[in-house]
Amino acid sequence: MRLSFFIARRIAFNKGSSFSRFIINIAIIATAISVAVMILATALVNGFQQVIQEKIFSFWGHIHVTQYQVNAGPLTEQIPFMADSSLADSISRIPGVTAVNAYATKSAILKAEKDIEGVIFKGVDARYNWQHLQRFLVQGRPIHYTDSSYAPEAIISVSLAKELQLKLNDKIIVYFIQGGGQAPRARKLTVTGIYKTGIEEYDKTYIIGDLGLIRKLNNWNPTDIGGYEIFVKRYQDMDDVGQVIYSQIPEKLFVRTIREIYPNIFDWLRLQNKNEVIIVVIMTIVAVINMITAILILILERTNMVGVVKALGMRNWHIQKVFIYQAGYIVLSGLLLGNLMGLGLAFLQKATGFFKLPEESYYMSVAAIDLRWWEVMLINISTFGICILVLLIPSLIIRRITPVKAIQFK
Repeated sequence: MRLSFFIARRIAFNKGSSFSRFIINIAIIATAISVAVMILATALVNGFQQVIQEKIFSFWGHIHVTQYQVNAGPLTEQIPFMADSSLADSISRIPGVTAVNAYATKSAILKAEKDIEGVIFKGVDARYNWQHLQRFLVQGRPIHYTDSSYAPEAIISVSLAKELQLKLNDKIIVYFIQGGGQAPRARKLTVTGIYKTGIEEYDKTYIIGDLGLIRKLNNWNPTDIGGYEIFVKRYQDMDDVGQVIYSQIPEKLFVRTIREIYPNIFDWLRLQNKNEVIIVVIMTIVAVINMITAILILILERTNMVGVVKALGMRNWHIQKVFIYQAGYIVLSGLLLGNLMGLGLAFLQKATGFFKLPEESYYMSVAAIDLRWWEVMLINISTFGICILVLLIPSLIIRRITPVKAIQFK
C-alpha cells in the first residue's frame, strides 16, 4: 500500500475527536450543500422552461403559416386565404410534424350580465386536433360542430369566468369588432368549456369558438382560413421544420415560429438559463473556497507531521499527495451526500409537488422538476475535477516547510 494513501486514510478515518475531523466534516457538508443546490437549480430551471414551453406550444402550436403582414403582432387579425388540403397534407408529411390545424382570430368584446371584457376570438374548425388543448380543459367539453353555418358555442378561461361570474352552459353576448367604421356585430354563444393554461397572456385574452362564425362575420368564402398552426414532435426542431415548410408554401404565405410571435416570453425563458449559470458558478466557487480553506487548516494542523516525515526522507510530492488524497475523500463524500440530498429532494418534489408557486407570477402552481442525467453527471465530474485541480495550489505550501521549523511548530 502506498505510504501517502495510508497516511491520508488514517487521518481521514481517525475516529478520535480531533480538530481535523471537525474540519473534514464541515468541508463534506458544505460540498454536499453546494452540489445539491446545483442539481436542484438545473432541475428546477429545466422543469420551469419545459412546462412553460409546453403550455405555449399546446395552445398555439410551434409554427404558423399565414399571409404576410408587415409588423404583425400576436393579436393581429390574419388576412384570409383559401385552405389547400394538398398543402396541409404536404406539410403533415414533413418529418417531425405531428398536426396541422386551420384557425383564424377576430377581436371581440365579451359581455356578461354586468361586466364586459376585451378578448380575441380564436376560431377552429371541425377537423381541429383537440388533443393539445384538451389538457387545459378544467370543466366542460370541446365544441360540437353541426351542419349549420356555425356552432353557437365558446370555451372561455377560468380567469374570464371568474371576472364575469360565468359558469358552464351560461349564455354570453360576444360583440365582434368590424373594420371600416362598422358597428360591432353581436352573437349569443353558450359556454361549453372552461380552460386554464396558467399563462396570463392567454387566459385573459383568448376565447375559443367555431371558425365558421368568423367566416360568416367577415364575409369570407366557406373555405377561407386565417392560417395554419403546426405542431412538431420536438420543439428544438421547429426552426429546421419551419425552413422546410417555407420551401414548400406559395410565395404569398409566410412562416413564423411561435418564438418569433412571442419573443418576450422566450427571452424571459432564456434569462432563466443565465440565472442557472450564475447559481452553478457561485456554488462551485463556494465549494472551491471551502475546500481550499479546509486543506490549509489541515496542513497547518499537521505541520509537525510534515516536518517529521520530511526528516525521515519522504519527498515533497508524496507529502502533497497525502493532502490531495484527503481532498479527494472530502470531495467524493460531499458529492455522494450532495447527490442523495439533491436527487432525493428533486424526486420528492416530482412525486408530491410539496413546493408551491404563485401561479399568477410563475405560470404554474407547483415547481416543476426536469432531471437531465447528463447535467447531473457534468455537475459531479466538473466539481470533482475543479476542486482537485485547485487544491494543488495550497498543497504547494508543503514545499516551503522545513523539517527543523516544522518539528518545533506548535
